[in-house]
Amino acid sequence: MEQLLAYLGKYGHLTVADKDLLASLIQPFYLEKGQYFVESGRVCARLGFISDGVCRSCYYDKLGNDFTRYFIYEGRFVGDVNGYLDQSPALEYIEAITDCTLLTLNRADFAILETSIVGWSAIFAKLNAQVLENKMKMASNMLVQDAHTRYLNFLDHYLGLGNRVPQSMLASFLGITPSSLSRIRRQVK
Repeated sequence: MEQLLAYLGKYGHLTVADKDLLASLIQPFYLEKGQYFVESGRVCARLGFISDGVCRSCYYDKLGNDFTRYFIYEGRFVGDVNGYLDQSPALEYIEAITDCTLLTLNRADFAILETSIVGWSAIFAKLNAQVLENKMKMASNMLVQDAHTRYLNFLDHYLGLGNRVPQSMLASFLGITPSSLSRIRRQVK
């Protein structure tokens, strides 16, 4: 819970009473490796904050091939925020790629926070804007950089994840084949 409160504190101030209210509404949730936290076509029922573990956002093409869009790890929120807020179906999947422990908040309890905590909407808007900006920067870099540079940027941006995510998922994220990733990894070492 302390990790969540510290993260939220980057975006605004929460009083002791605000923190107590948040703690009373948060529910622990365990997600096993391979399970989906969000499924395409379904409304995201809760937001999660990853205490331990790694997830990925992905989609599948018509042939069933999966493509990793980004990774979510400890100390970050996970979920389809837009779908969660406006109750629309998700367009992608969020899959646990390790066993994960999350702190979750359902939509009704989020609404309680919106009405009870002064500045909650502003905190969440700032947080969401920062996440979106980071995703856009990463996507822009992916378009203009060569594979070697994309891998080095991955290592810088996703500290410690290089050995925690399967090679096939990392290669998919980087837009290269697993064999190309192996070659790049040998060059970097």
